[in-house]
Amino acid sequence: MTEDECWELLPDGIRAQVDGYVLQDAFMRAVRLAWTAGRSVGLGLTDAQRVVHARCVRLGDRIARTPDDPLDLDSLAALAAGAPGRVVAVEAVWDGDTVHDWFVNLLAVTTDPDGDHPLATVYRERAVRHLDGEDPGTLHPSALVADRAGRTLAAHLGVPFHFASPHTPDDEAPRWRPSHGGTA
Repeated sequence: MTEDECWELLPDGIRAQVDGYVLQDAFMRAVRLAWTAGRSVGLGLTDAQRVVHARCVRLGDRIARTPDDPLDLDSLAALAAGAPGRVVAVEAVWDGDTVHDWFVNLLAVTTDPDGDHPLATVYRERAVRHLDGEDPGTLHPSALVADRAGRTLAAHLGVPFHFASPHTPDDEAPRWRPSHGGTA
């Protein structure tokens, strides 16, 4: 069944609500709604994802895109300064989901209190735009951009930078700990 055929199986009210979520850049909420409402007419999760993706393409330039996290030194330093506790490291950590595939989170690691505080999430699309045609070589674009921004911030703060697996997406790679040292 095509995306258009799947779309036509959904009631008008559901289609309007799915488009509303798409226009708000709420992909997962739109998929969940299409899947929940579409199950009774035989739509599976993959069908719902395909339908919502097609709606994203169709509504493209009307979507109120969620702004990218800033990656400039001043913004990252301000976010790190606002973290509770003392920043003792900057860390890049892989994550992934069905919408964005693999991406990298930049974190401020603190003590007193101990914690990880999000500074920026670097999705592939943002990384490619940020690189502006530069070839990332063997690195995933998100890894290259996060590595550069994280190293710059860590040097500015005078703390270690840690990225356990820059060459291979791995959301179970070892995390930074004080005895770990990090990589400067």
